[in-house]
Amino acid sequence: MIVTQNLVKVFRTEEVETTALNNVDLHVEKSEFVAIMGPSGCGKSTLLNIVGLLDNPSSGRFVFDGIDVSLYKESQRTNLRKGKIGFVFQSFNLIDELTVYENVELPLIYLGLKVSEREQLVKAVLERMKIGHRRNHFPQQLSGGQQQRVAIARAVVAGPRLILADEPTGNLDSKNGLEVMKLLSELNREGTTIVMVTHNERDAGFAHRIVHLFDGQIVSEQQKQAFELAGVESY
Repeated sequence: MIVTQNLVKVFRTEEVETTALNNVDLHVEKSEFVAIMGPSGCGKSTLLNIVGLLDNPSSGRFVFDGIDVSLYKESQRTNLRKGKIGFVFQSFNLIDELTVYENVELPLIYLGLKVSEREQLVKAVLERMKIGHRRNHFPQQLSGGQQQRVAIARAVVAGPRLILADEPTGNLDSKNGLEVMKLLSELNREGTTIVMVTHNERDAGFAHRIVHLFDGQIVSEQQKQAFELAGVESY
C-alpha cells in the first residue's frame, strides 16, 4: 500500500536548512500494523505527514496504493486522501463548536453523502466506539478517553483503508490508552492498514513491525513474531 524510495524532506529558511528525512525506504503492506519509533525531532511526524498526503517530499519516490504521488499538487493529494485515509492525533483535533455527532459526521459531508446515509454510518460507528450515549455532547464535556474514541470514530466512519495515528495515547492515562490501542488493533484485524508514531513501548507492542528512525533515517526494523503478538492480549 505504501512504498517510499530515497525519500528526502528538507525544510529551508533564509538562514537554516534542516534535513528531516534522509533517503528513507519504507514499505507497508495492506492490512499491516506498523509502529514508527525514535527520539523527538527524528522525522517521525514528517514521515507520517507525507504518507498521509498532507505534504510532498523534497525528492525521492512515494507510491500510495499503486499511484506515484511524489509530485502531486495539494488539490490532487486532497482528492486522493478523501475517504481513503483516517487520522488520529494525540491532541484529538475535535472541533469544540460541534457535537460528537457533528464531529464524526464531518468527513461524510465532505464526501457528499446524503443525510440518511450519514446518519446510518455515524450512528453505527458511535455505537461501536461505545460513545453513542454522548452524541449530543460537545468535546469539552468529555473525558480524554472519550474524546479519543470520538476521534477514532471520525477517522473510521468513511471506511478508510489506512489509519495514521500520531501518538494516539499521548494524552491519556494507561487504562484509556490501552482501550484505544485495543480499538486500533481490532480495526487492523478487520483489514485496515495502520501506521502509528509512538514513544510508548507498550503501544508499539501491538504492531506487526516496529521501524526505528534516527536523524531522519531508518536505522533498524523489528518484525514481531507470532508468539509476541499473541502476548499483546495480556497487557
